[in-house]
Amino acid sequence: MEKRDNSDSSDKLNLSDVLFKKYSIKKIMYTLIDGKAISEQIKTEIAEEVKNMVAAGAKRPHLAVIIVGHDGGSESYVAGKVKDCVDCGFTSTLIRFEEDVTEEALLAEVDKLNKNVDVDGFIVQLPIPKHISEDKVIEAIDYRKDVDGFHPVNVGRMSIGLPCYVSATPSGIIELLKRYEIPTAGKNCVVIGRSNIVGKPIATLMMQKGYPGDATVTVCHSRTKNLKEICLKADIIIAALGQPEFLKADMVKDGVAIIDIGTTRVPSTLTKSGFKLKGDVAFDEVAPKCSFITPVPGGVGLMTRIALMKNTLLAAKREIY
Repeated sequence: MEKRDNSDSSDKLNLSDVLFKKYSIKKIMYTLIDGKAISEQIKTEIAEEVKNMVAAGAKRPHLAVIIVGHDGGSESYVAGKVKDCVDCGFTSTLIRFEEDVTEEALLAEVDKLNKNVDVDGFIVQLPIPKHISEDKVIEAIDYRKDVDGFHPVNVGRMSIGLPCYVSATPSGIIELLKRYEIPTAGKNCVVIGRSNIVGKPIATLMMQKGYPGDATVTVCHSRTKNLKEICLKADIIIAALGQPEFLKADMVKDGVAIIDIGTTRVPSTLTKSGFKLKGDVAFDEVAPKCSFITPVPGGVGLMTRIALMKNTLLAAKREIY
């Protein structure tokens, strides 16, 4: 995990005015958090650092990706990762297996990548076929090369604030909060969702010492009672439950900052594909009450691939031990 940013304001990156465009609905102003602009900015920063590394005699960071089968979403995501590697100046290797690959064969490939000194970090793209244990595969990856941040060692180290790889979505959220300088210290933060890859880790990060962090965190889920009342007290809401437009205007207070993780495909007659992405927040009715809000698409989703690039750079620099 990157070290938490405790520097004073003079050390912070000055964002261009375009990132802080104000939008007005019924005379209420909010700032749209532009994940696309931030992700492009970070890619440029990484590319410059890699250029300097190579000029100084270091090897290029090398990311390997294992993909099993032909899941459409996975194919698209992996293609994006390969493109990001090119943009950042990384070496990339794509390893393909058919859906009928045995668990033994997949674990053998993981072991080969663990031992390959030229590969700095690698991931096994999820989901994988049901006949293969996801937990076994994740635990077989050397945690020092686990740039997805799913290994129990990385999760445990994150929970106590040690250097580690943070999984992509929580890492992307933290980066957006930091770059938009959204206040978090002493704020009431409500996380809706308790998944192992989003809800739990982002709750942990938001309560840790430092910035972004130092928040008072409440984690809500399907068993939570009085969810509306809890959300109405929140200064920051991170919605990660996978239910399109679940969070309504009557559930939030004025001035709230909202991070929407949802990316549910819903039918649409307005697009060529026949569907569109919807977040967990009813954007049109909630945005007028917000100080900051992420759109879907164009918000957190675009930050997930960038988080992988940042972790790969950390792996190449041997900053996780």
